[in-house]
Amino acid sequence: MIGKDLDYAAQLLTAEEIVAIPTETVYGLAGNALSTKAVTKIFAVKNRPAFDPLIIHTNAVSRLAAWTESLPDPLRELADRFMPGPLTLLVPKLPVIPDLVTAGSPRVAVRIPRHPLSLALLERLSFPLAAPSANPFGYISPTTAQHVEQQLGEKINYILDGGPCTVGLESTIVGMEQDQITVFRKGGLAVETIEAVVGPVRVKEHSSSNPQAPGMLKSHYAPRVPLRLGVLGELQNGQSKERLGILAFRAGLPGVPAEQQIILSQAGDLQEAAQGLFAAMRRLDQMDIDLILAEPFPETGLGRAINDRLRRASAEE
Repeated sequence: MIGKDLDYAAQLLTAEEIVAIPTETVYGLAGNALSTKAVTKIFAVKNRPAFDPLIIHTNAVSRLAAWTESLPDPLRELADRFMPGPLTLLVPKLPVIPDLVTAGSPRVAVRIPRHPLSLALLERLSFPLAAPSANPFGYISPTTAQHVEQQLGEKINYILDGGPCTVGLESTIVGMEQDQITVFRKGGLAVETIEAVVGPVRVKEHSSSNPQAPGMLKSHYAPRVPLRLGVLGELQNGQSKERLGILAFRAGLPGVPAEQQIILSQAGDLQEAAQGLFAAMRRLDQMDIDLILAEPFPETGLGRAINDRLRRASAEE
């Protein structure tokens, strides 16, 4: 069921049920992060492996002290600048956070979503919410309540409808490693924006198993139709253009039916492209085609995170 009833959503979450919630990044599948029972339900509904940790969500930086150790000064500075927002901090956890949430890691990923409905919900709760993306594990992340309903509607009691996500990419995950600020996952807050506040950072790439932070697996965000990433004109050689789908930045590919091509931003706006990325991948995945061809985006700003998602959507295990 889809709706906007905050009291009903809070009631379900307090009863250790799970609820889909909107954020500015993607929709999350939320449950009481302090309840092993609720967290187990999240893993079961998503069919998510237990070695992939979760992000916990709350509504204020001041509440983090109940669940985490003190923030190092550089992370505190980032929190003050970018929370609420598409930023997640990876910090040492207190014992109250179950090991199931962190996949046994001593650190937990925490964030404050920039969405009025979820902030109002979190304010009603005495506990944080563990909330990975509200989709089957490994598939394209949902950016509308309808996306959630299409995939998980029969498995969850309630979907809190906050409209389309305004960022459209998961949050950027940042932590400290050997006293250096490290980006563990590129996302909706550009690396350059972070570096403008704290100086140069180390950027980690994905991991094939036992990730250090959520969303680091090599193969992820993938449609069911195979996706290939590269120069569109080269990728289409030998392929039937009638059976292709195209995911492009500013211009498509001649000869492919127009209805099978999605241009993310004719104006070359990376923010607009990021916002529409996952919805576009879903639309192409629902078409009667054999292959999706996608091109790399400029490796700057949000383009780096878009390319990260496309590389993982095209990866083969």
